[in-house]
Amino acid sequence: MSVTVAAKRYADALYQLGLEKNTSDQLVEEFQVVKTVFEQNDQLLPFFEHPRLSLDQKKQFVDDVFTNVSADVVNTIKLLVERHRTDIISSMVDHFTQQVNEAKGKAEATIYSVRKLSDEELTHLERTFAKKFGKQSITFHTVVDPAILGGIKVQMGNTIIDGTISGKLQRIERSMRLANN
Repeated sequence: MSVTVAAKRYADALYQLGLEKNTSDQLVEEFQVVKTVFEQNDQLLPFFEHPRLSLDQKKQFVDDVFTNVSADVVNTIKLLVERHRTDIISSMVDHFTQQVNEAKGKAEATIYSVRKLSDEELTHLERTFAKKFGKQSITFHTVVDPAILGGIKVQMGNTIIDGTISGKLQRIERSMRLANN
């Protein structure tokens, strides 16, 4: 089973659990912390895959490290440890967060600009793109990229809106090439 398919299945199960217990927001926050821990510690995945450590030792480690999160989060991590699927944690958290946000009409997107955008500009762009995408709100992750020359590029999932000067130049170049062929 591919990582994406497995991650989506676990995310679906977590989503149902969050709905049943009305703890979706709490689970999102706690799993974001778990994701950060796994992404910042490159020794964790090899630890959980180490054949000389028993399953009980690995589970005890989870109990010791994740003391400040709910039992549902700890049990999910333990289940992933048992099934040798700790490699899908980041992807699972992303899918789960996306499901919760989708249900609330929220979305996350990345905005690329040539300079750091002011809070006022970001607020205006968030409102504008929330209407465009039919969402209640959008949270932007900003990336400063001097290569775009000017304008902005917004990426939300598989959708990219490219209003950059470099993007326009590339489109002009492509159309000129097509015209010459």
